Amino acid sequence: MIHSLSGGVLSAGEVYTFAKVEIDGAPRWYLSPFSVKAGDKVIVPFGIAEEREGIVLKTENCTAQTAPCSVKRAREVLRVL
Repeated sequence: MIHSLSGGVLSAGEVYTFAKVEIDGAPRWYLSPFSVKAGDKVIVPFGIAEEREGIVLKTENCTAQTAPCSVKRAREVLRVL
């Protein structure tokens, strides 16, 4: 296990799958708790209480340190259409 300089403990290398999803012409990153691939149509949370349909542009497997956005703040893909 790795410790940060500020005294906290960093992740032990857990790998997360992120999906870059295009919604209304704008890309956003979402955690994907299940397998998705480029071209899949998905439903994702949008705004405060809304859901939108989007298209997966690409996926990336990342650690918390290499993720495109904060793992703690990332929202998840809800389902594949």
